[in-house]
Amino acid sequence: MKVLKETNYHFQHQKKMYRGKVRDVYFIGDEHLAMVASDRISAFDHVLPKGIPFKGQVLNQLAARFLDATKDIVPNWLVAIPDPNVSVGFKCEPIMVEMVIRGYLSGHAWREYKSGKRVICGVVMPYGMRESDPFPEPIITPATKAVEGHDEDISREDIIAQRIVEQSIYEKLEDYTRQLFQRGTEIADKQGLILVDTKYEFGISKDGKIFLIDEIHTPDSSRYFYKEGFEDRQNRGEAQKQLSKEFVRQWLISEDFQGLEGQEMPAMPDELVDSVSERYIELYELITGDKFVKADTEHIQTRVESNLGLWVQENI
Repeated sequence: MKVLKETNYHFQHQKKMYRGKVRDVYFIGDEHLAMVASDRISAFDHVLPKGIPFKGQVLNQLAARFLDATKDIVPNWLVAIPDPNVSVGFKCEPIMVEMVIRGYLSGHAWREYKSGKRVICGVVMPYGMRESDPFPEPIITPATKAVEGHDEDISREDIIAQRIVEQSIYEKLEDYTRQLFQRGTEIADKQGLILVDTKYEFGISKDGKIFLIDEIHTPDSSRYFYKEGFEDRQNRGEAQKQLSKEFVRQWLISEDFQGLEGQEMPAMPDELVDSVSERYIELYELITGDKFVKADTEHIQTRVESNLGLWVQENI
């Protein structure tokens, strides 16, 4: 299967192009940008060497569905989906804080907790918790958005004190974050899943409004548990069955890689690549209740270029 590792297009009205960890972003005209969701996969802030078939399509189409399902809570940047791997939207000034919200003790928060810490981002975590236990209520644990390298945990108080975000805006971000997480939780619950944790990114539009930007509720930005059997697994002290990138991180940890200086990225076996692809598709089908329709990837580079180029020609 062909994968979309990276693009290097030149469109009419294109101002510049930026390559992120998993997306190639094209700035079109004065008001729009196009995000091409590649099949790259990252963990511990490093891009793994092999692409994952259909990963970009899954992320792009899932994000579009969730943006549409939450636009009554907060306006978002999305304008069009000209290709299964492409979203076009309004250009916004990014707010340099990721709004991370956690309903359960898992992932990064669990690793911090297991090391003995009981405060994360200024939020006190209860004593006596086990991995995957629910918090009494969801906690917000923000992170600074790094252009390069690792995002860093930061407290609400430090965000405001350092004037990274004005207090009035930050309070709105917290309110939006809780509402979005509640909506995502309700959607997941109907499909037999638990939305464990996720992150949201926001920007300011040219007329000064807060917009939800980037992707939401995808396996790259979120963690899901299977609801069926959750309580039994917790009672037995077993690991939860989950759909997220966490199993990729765990594989890397088992290969002695956590993105630290001097560590060498391990080679991904083909079986792992196939397994990751299957999990992304499984999550799409579980969370949407729809069959995932694989786009033709035989000429994926020219397909994406043609579809996005046509949209630009007709709309800019």
